[in-house]
Amino acid sequence: MWGGWLPALGRKGARYILLIDDIWSVETWENIRNWLPHVKDSKGSKVIVTSRFQAVGAACSGRDGTDRLHTVNVLSEPKSKSLFDQGVSESQSNGSEKEKVHEEIWKYCGGLPLAIVTMAGLVACKDQSKTNDHYSKLNKLFPEQVARLTLEDVTKILDYCFNDLPADLKTCSLYLSIFPKGSKISKKRLTRRWISESFVTEKQGKSAEEVAEIYFNQLIRRKIIRPVDHSSNGNVKSFKVHDMILEYIVSKSSEENFITVVGGHWMMPTPSNKVRRLSMQSSGSKDWNSTKGMNLSQVRSLTVFGSQNGRLTFHSFNNRIIQVLDLEGWKGMKDKYLNDICKMLVLKYLSLRRTEVHEIPSKIEKLQYLETLDIRETRVEVLPRAFGQLKRLRSLLGGSKNPKKALKLPLEKNKEPMKALRVLSGIEINKDSAAIASLHQLTGLKKLAIYKLNIQEGDQLFKQLLSSIEYLSSCGLQILAINDEGSDFINKLDSMSTLPRYLVGLELSGKMEKPPKWIEDLNNLYKLTLSVTVLRTDTFQLIKNLPKLFSLTFTLTAGKDDRDIVDILEENKLLTDREIIVPPGGFESLKLLRFFATLVPRLSFAVTEEDVMPALERIDMRFQAFEGIYGIETLKSLQELHLSVGNQADEVTKFLVEELKDNANRNYLDDKYATKWPKIISD
Repeated sequence: MWGGWLPALGRKGARYILLIDDIWSVETWENIRNWLPHVKDSKGSKVIVTSRFQAVGAACSGRDGTDRLHTVNVLSEPKSKSLFDQGVSESQSNGSEKEKVHEEIWKYCGGLPLAIVTMAGLVACKDQSKTNDHYSKLNKLFPEQVARLTLEDVTKILDYCFNDLPADLKTCSLYLSIFPKGSKISKKRLTRRWISESFVTEKQGKSAEEVAEIYFNQLIRRKIIRPVDHSSNGNVKSFKVHDMILEYIVSKSSEENFITVVGGHWMMPTPSNKVRRLSMQSSGSKDWNSTKGMNLSQVRSLTVFGSQNGRLTFHSFNNRIIQVLDLEGWKGMKDKYLNDICKMLVLKYLSLRRTEVHEIPSKIEKLQYLETLDIRETRVEVLPRAFGQLKRLRSLLGGSKNPKKALKLPLEKNKEPMKALRVLSGIEINKDSAAIASLHQLTGLKKLAIYKLNIQEGDQLFKQLLSSIEYLSSCGLQILAINDEGSDFINKLDSMSTLPRYLVGLELSGKMEKPPKWIEDLNNLYKLTLSVTVLRTDTFQLIKNLPKLFSLTFTLTAGKDDRDIVDILEENKLLTDREIIVPPGGFESLKLLRFFATLVPRLSFAVTEEDVMPALERIDMRFQAFEGIYGIETLKSLQELHLSVGNQADEVTKFLVEELKDNANRNYLDDKYATKWPKIISD
């Protein structure tokens, strides 16, 4: 594999910096080094190699006396204690004796950050009265405290923390071994799979989704996983697993024959017994044959990673027992495979996301146990009538956000309601959507996301949809998103007689004239997205007292010739002397404010003795045309202002952006004003 690109480094006059991370053996390094150009030809270029093994480091520093070995020092005692205390801050006590016990525990970690934060996660999640138990057990593991832990010692600490997990959480953590090293993992992808594997079930009056959320947060608190991305409502969207923790989990999973990993980074022995859960992490065609010789008759979960084409013979598996089939991003997935997939009669989880699938066959009605169907970012445009027969389906995920595409519902209404459905996302509703007549029967629905809506006010469907949303809102609908392409439907939502009191997320996009007045009474609302056409001072007045509002977004993508949008924005500015003013007071919980629109009008934060958006930490703006933002230095909690300027921005917009950045830089140079201006980031 190295021969494909490393020789290019030796081209005449080429300079480079090459980072090769985490080499495990001297042999591997020597194979790489043979392809590198000689030091005399490097012209000041650098190769940086990292390894956890001292022998590799010695081998890397042995050529021509020009290589240097840098040993990374462990943390000092003060830094170790500080890192540990930070990790257990939620469980710190006032007693000096417990502080002393904490000190003894972090000293066993040898100054290694991974060991420190992992142990801190364990202590943070345990009853502090049992801290002495940790101390005595660690004392048996390490009779003598050492300045530097070996790899074996770190494994002992990971083993200790893993064995402390409750049984359900152990299983959920072992499941992480399905994912490749260094991958960014979707939280919802993981939790939905937990549920499909029956690792998470309803418990003590909580739904399976709520229990999965609790388990996921426990893994974060215990430092087994770390958040990477957050959604606009502040919740974790994706996460990663530290390489060394994942290595431990993969090894443990292999020992217990819990998950079998093929290809990828980990070189695990071929199982001698039956494979239960198979993770194919190969990226090249060579490794697709590495399942030869394995007994695949008992595989109940199959996951394929890698974007390259490869041949996968479903005949090797027992279709009668496969419960999870995750082919997300696999370019080898073709329509012809769906005939075999529809024979997997106990399938619970099916993800075809980002594959080349065009059509879902009517045979899908045979999958009577299916709970999750993910066909986002595929070429599937319409669902078959047989879709309505999936009575256990909990999540239907379709369409695409960028570019905006939507999934059409069946042309006929369902005879029997899909009462198990909790998430219906990415759908299109138009005059031919007869299935909308049975929407009100989905009384268990928690999320409804309509990516495209195009019906006329006089149509029967218009009344049916409005009535259905009102009824579902009274039944517990929590997230509602509607992208109205011109039907004027979102302007009729104010006529609803029942308050959608359970909503925690609301997104209304289109040519909205004014937001529904009932928004001001949504005391549980956490995330609100409104069309930029209602970007007015009175809109801020309407929503400023929402107690839990965390994220507020104004958005709309208008075409070049969409003069209606421009006219509406001009009228909005005339209401308040040609600028939008964010008034003081309220917004006690708001931390994220976003403006995603072709044109963002002049925006000013009121300068008064009363605080304006006192908790606001970040502003995001994406636009082609921009008329300026003023008063941001008065926002006491604001940390960052992100500006994304479109390629077609005019000179006035570019000038205003540069002026804003210059003002921020000048204030940073003056200590008197250094704390008043946020960091400004633009692209």
